[in-house]
Amino acid sequence: MTLTILVAPSGFKESLSAEEAADCIEKGVLRACPQAKVLKVPMVDGGEGFTKALVAVTGGTLHECVVTGPLGTPVLSHFGFLGGQDEPVAIIEMAAAAGLWLVPRDRRNPCITSSYGVGELIRAALDAGARRILLGCGDSGINDGGAGMAQALGVGLLDKDGLPLPPGGGALGQLARIDLSSRDPRLADVRIDAAVNWHNMLLGERGVARVFGPQKGATPEQVEVLADAMETYAEAIHRTTGVDVGSAPGAGASGGLGAAVLGLLSGKLHPRYDIVMQYLDLDSMIARADLVITAEGSLDGQTPFGKVPAEVGHRAKEAGRPVIALAGTIGKGVTLNFEHGIDAFASILKAPCSLDDAINAAPKLLVRAAEDAVRMVRVGMLLTERGLAA
Repeated sequence: MTLTILVAPSGFKESLSAEEAADCIEKGVLRACPQAKVLKVPMVDGGEGFTKALVAVTGGTLHECVVTGPLGTPVLSHFGFLGGQDEPVAIIEMAAAAGLWLVPRDRRNPCITSSYGVGELIRAALDAGARRILLGCGDSGINDGGAGMAQALGVGLLDKDGLPLPPGGGALGQLARIDLSSRDPRLADVRIDAAVNWHNMLLGERGVARVFGPQKGATPEQVEVLADAMETYAEAIHRTTGVDVGSAPGAGASGGLGAAVLGLLSGKLHPRYDIVMQYLDLDSMIARADLVITAEGSLDGQTPFGKVPAEVGHRAKEAGRPVIALAGTIGKGVTLNFEHGIDAFASILKAPCSLDDAINAAPKLLVRAAEDAVRMVRVGMLLTERGLAA
C-alpha cells in the first residue's frame, strides 16, 4: 500500500514561508518513505503569505508598491487582485506593511510602531480600481489599534488641542476626538472583509496589549500604557460611530487593527478560516490522505485559539485522519492540542541553540524532523502488520 501524506504547514515566522515549510517536510517524508505520495497545501491564516497564496491559487495578479513601514521608513510592499472574479477584488495582508518581520528585534516597541502603511496599501488598491478588499490580519508588529491605517485613509485622530496624534499605540492615550469628515470617500462604496483571529479581543485581561504586546517587545510598563490607550481608543470610537469595538470578536486582531476596520472603515470582520478556506482545497486533500502533517513555529496552549495546526487538526479529525504537528518550540499548555485534533507533536530542535541559529537552520531541522516522524510512523505500521500494535 502506498502511504498518502498531506503536508499542510503554516510558515515559521522570520524563517520559512508556508510554501518553503511544505517543501522541507516533503523532502523529509520522501527520505523516510520514498514510495509515499505527498500532497501539499501550504496554509495561510491572513498573515505573511496571504496575498501571494490567494493570487497563486486564483490565477490573479500581484502589484508591488512602496509604503511607510512600521518604524516610519519606506518599505517595499505588495497587494494583489484575485483572478476569475466578476468584480475587482483586492487582497492585502497587513503584515506586508506592518509585520513584525519589518521591525528589527532591537527596535521593537509597540508603543511607537504604526500601521500607516496598511492604509497606504488600501489606498493603492482603491487607486487600482478595487471594489472589494480582502484584508488579511496576522503576524503584526504593531499595537496601534489600526490608528495609523485609519489616519492614512483620512481619519483624524486628535488630542485635546485638536492636533493630530503621532504614530503608535502609546499616543492613543491622548485621543480626545475622532474626525471622519476627511475620510477617503471611496470607502463608502467598497466592501472590506477582514480575515481575523476571532479569539483576539481588543480590551480586558485577554486583550491584545496584554496577550501580544510582550511578543512585540513591550515591557510590563508599556503593556499597561497600551492597555489604557486601547480603552481610550475604544471609548472614542464608540462615542463617534456607535460601534462597540471593545468587546467585538476579532477586534484585537493584528494589534487591534480589527477595531479600526470595524469601527472606522465600516468593514466586516470574519473568522479567518471562513475567508481562507474559500480558496484553499484543504478538506478534499484531507479526504485523500492517510496521514496529515502540519507545522508552525510554536506549538503551545495558544495554538487552539485560531492557529493553523489546530484548524488543520480539527478538520482532519472530522475526516478521521491522524495528525502529527512539528514545531520550532513546544510551549506551556501544549497538551491542550490533543483535544483539538493533534495526535502527536515534536519539536524540530534537537539541541539547545540560540534563536538566530534556530532560524538559520530551520530548513535543515524541519527536513530532519519530518524524516524522523515518518520513520516512527513506519515502525508503527510494521508493528501493526505483525499484530503487535496497541
